[in-house]
Amino acid sequence: MTVPGRRSSTFSRLLRHGFTDPSGAERLLDVPELSALRGDDVLLDALGATADPDLALRGLVRLVEAQPETERQTFTTTLLAAKPFRDRLLGVLGASEALADHLAKHPRDWESLVTYEAADLHPGVAEFERGLAEAVDAVSLRVAYRRCLLAIAARDVCGTIDVAETAAELADLATATLRAALAIARTAAPADAAMCRLAVIAMGKCGGHELNYVSDVDVIFVAEPAHEVGDREGGEAKALQAATRLASHLMRICSETTVEGTIWPVDANLRPEGRNGPLVRTLSSHLAYYQRWAKTWEFQALLKARAVAGDPELGAEYIDAVSPLVWQAAERENFVPDVQKMRRRVVDNIPAAQIDRELKLGPGGLRDVEFAVQLLQLVHGRSDAGLHSGTTLDALAALAAGGYVGRADAAQLDEAYRFLRAMEHRIQLYRLRRTHLVPEDEADLRRLGRSLGLRTDPVADLNKEWKRHAAVVRRLHEKLFYRPLLDAVAQLAPGEIRLSPKAAGQRLEALGYEDPAAALRHLEALASGVSRKAAIQRTLLPVLLGWFADSADPDAGLLGFRKVSDALGKTPWYLRLLRDEGAAAENLARVLSAGRLAPDLLLRAPEAVALLGDPEGLRPRGRDHLEQEVLAAVGRASDAEQAVAAARGVRRRELFRTAAADLIGSYGTEDSPREPDPGALVDRVGEAVTDLNAATIAGALRAAVRAEWGDELPTRFAVIGMGRFGGHELGYGSDADVLFVHEPREGVDEQDAARAANKVVAEMRRLLQLPTADPPLLIDADLRPEGKSGPLVRTLKSYAAYYHRWSLVWESQALLRAEPIAGDRELGDRFIELVDPLRYPAEGLGEDAVREIRRLKARMESERLPRGADPTLHAKLGRGGLSDVEWTVQLLQMQHGWVEPGLRTTRTREALRAAHAAGLIPTEEAQTLDEAWVLATRVRNAVMLVRGRPGDTFPSDPRELAAVGRYLGYEAGHVGEMVDDYRRITRRARAVVDELFYGAL
Repeated sequence: MTVPGRRSSTFSRLLRHGFTDPSGAERLLDVPELSALRGDDVLLDALGATADPDLALRGLVRLVEAQPETERQTFTTTLLAAKPFRDRLLGVLGASEALADHLAKHPRDWESLVTYEAADLHPGVAEFERGLAEAVDAVSLRVAYRRCLLAIAARDVCGTIDVAETAAELADLATATLRAALAIARTAAPADAAMCRLAVIAMGKCGGHELNYVSDVDVIFVAEPAHEVGDREGGEAKALQAATRLASHLMRICSETTVEGTIWPVDANLRPEGRNGPLVRTLSSHLAYYQRWAKTWEFQALLKARAVAGDPELGAEYIDAVSPLVWQAAERENFVPDVQKMRRRVVDNIPAAQIDRELKLGPGGLRDVEFAVQLLQLVHGRSDAGLHSGTTLDALAALAAGGYVGRADAAQLDEAYRFLRAMEHRIQLYRLRRTHLVPEDEADLRRLGRSLGLRTDPVADLNKEWKRHAAVVRRLHEKLFYRPLLDAVAQLAPGEIRLSPKAAGQRLEALGYEDPAAALRHLEALASGVSRKAAIQRTLLPVLLGWFADSADPDAGLLGFRKVSDALGKTPWYLRLLRDEGAAAENLARVLSAGRLAPDLLLRAPEAVALLGDPEGLRPRGRDHLEQEVLAAVGRASDAEQAVAAARGVRRRELFRTAAADLIGSYGTEDSPREPDPGALVDRVGEAVTDLNAATIAGALRAAVRAEWGDELPTRFAVIGMGRFGGHELGYGSDADVLFVHEPREGVDEQDAARAANKVVAEMRRLLQLPTADPPLLIDADLRPEGKSGPLVRTLKSYAAYYHRWSLVWESQALLRAEPIAGDRELGDRFIELVDPLRYPAEGLGEDAVREIRRLKARMESERLPRGADPTLHAKLGRGGLSDVEWTVQLLQMQHGWVEPGLRTTRTREALRAAHAAGLIPTEEAQTLDEAWVLATRVRNAVMLVRGRPGDTFPSDPRELAAVGRYLGYEAGHVGEMVDDYRRITRRARAVVDELFYGAL
């Protein structure tokens, strides 16, 4: 029985040594098997030095209990007497529950930890092969493998080897294991072994000599007939069959679960054609595939290829044959799209719930380092054989030595990578499970932090260090590929290494710049010199170049940035804004590289860059606010032309704000994810452009009136929006469809009033179309009664007489979008009261009217579609496009608007929702029409944004088409998918139109 005072003393000592469950530890120390160790300060010190003293003690008790009675004294004596052994054993027991299980099951294996006591002893493949030599089947191989793994883990946790050496030893052990498994397979099938020469090529981390504790071992199998078999008829086929059986047996030996668990899965899916291709191929078959069919990522994977087992000559032949193909990959036509696709796929494939805990694939994770290093190798390894290493840290050191990466950046990245790999190793070591997720449990985090030497506050310090290193990786991942480009054109200190112009050009070309020479000139103009401006540019450009490269037109982005910088270079706030407000820099990069419209608007008034750094800067402003600003500017102007110039300046700024918000919402940025609802983007653009055009027309109207009549026109005057203008659905390239209505003031002659109204309209149109730096606003009044042949302006009484006597059904349909947008509000409202009975006729439309609308629609389809246009891709008049959807919705409005208040709206999507709510359109059909209308509208907006001029079809230029695709959410290389999706969606919409519009009344 333990004395109470002594128990209290032991309890305190256990707490000081890092035990979290001192009571449980006391009970364990009381077991008879540990009687020789109880109270030993040496043992407690050693336990306290482990990652998890409680875990280490539990594992020690299990190991002592598992020792045969005759061996227990030897074990305890060795434990107390040999410090290196004690530190290794307890270090493993405190870090790995799985290896503690192994030792409890194989209690003599502790002796393997006595073998490697010399701190400088690092076993290679041959040493591991000796450790596995007695394995004769899968079970004994697993036991021998764990015994060897135990020795590696002991050196790792005790700091005898660093993380890179640990990874290399794990790769060497994997090599020895593959050789042992192949030997077992050959012994089991000597006839097959005699038929073929089989080589095993390691890929991935095993090939790169940087394996994890638990990882798939990626391999490729290559085989040839044995020399005496090759000349026989059918010899090659039989040899491949034999090699396939051997390879399959090897994979089963390593991968299958036995009573001793598994070693690791052997994964051959990196072979040509992946899992759909043959497991084993000849060397010539491999080369034929790589030369004709392989994708860029397959050559990137081959960068780490290493012959590890089987026929050494055949393995060397394979490596010699594929190596030149690897270093030509950057010259492939599709290199840039493939690279961009690989970059985005990394994060996109992570489940949202795990992204913040992902060490490997998450932002700032291990894959970011590996990808950046491999990409630089592929680009510059073409001309520098010193970069041909499959090991990440060795390749990073070579890149720094060659001047392709700054030495300070390489050192920071090396440190971060080592820390993250050490985290990954210790997480996997605990239970020997394949995972890259940082645990959430407090005890797991404490053990992990202590295993990395963080003892003061393990959990808090671990999170702090992890986040710090991840942030370094994220920053340098962006910077690595671009910073040396600036060094190539900047003035460096004597003796500093920089990229040659040729190497810089190669890197720009690999990023997707079509004119690397011009890009280098822009960089030189921006970043050369010793001024503060140049210094800030050198800080900004590495990240900006990456954002430009992530677009469809990097050259345009960089050129636009140079122009904006030249225009604002002497403005003190400009570079400070981009440097200090990360969102502003990325927003600017996205806007400048997404097409012509937004950069053109920005370059006419570069100070609008300030909008991109303001959290509220991209939020559309309402019509009332805009109209107040415009009318105030008009009031301050000295004449009508200056007044409308001010109004058009506001419109240009607001168009830029709207376009920038649209592009950033469509592309997404680090601070602002992509808008998930395309319809919301369409609605915001339509509303914003409608509001700013309405405010501009209100300003032009006020200016025209003031210039001639002062404060009051002789006639009351209103502007009625029509078409997309009245429907709040304007796009960037839309004209302003309007009607003009007036009513003479009391005592004013009708002819004088008409002359005044016509003069106002003429002056408004002139002012809004004057050639200036601002985009014109074209006013189209062709929807007025009698069209171009009719008077431009009518009185309300004249409209009433015309519509009562002469109105045609198409005019009633056009009036569905009528809405007052400027001028005398009361007059505008009375105009709407006048036309409501026409557009929502009592009792709906008669059969003749429906028939006439259908006839007009069919005629429009046959006559108005431009010659040579593809009817499946024309966004306005083509199959399932805007016209199809709008005419269908408008027919329902005219048929049922008199009884369904929700249909009395000028907005297409709102009317469509109301028709669905009223049971006039089934849910699926309503969704189909809405999806097609939104997509067609976005295509038209995209074309205007990309080309700077309106268009109703997809561009033919590949870069412009790619830019439209990016705006619509398609990644690089997916424009074919975009066009296919457009055809599919609009084809379904047309089927609904055929049923609802051309079907029954």
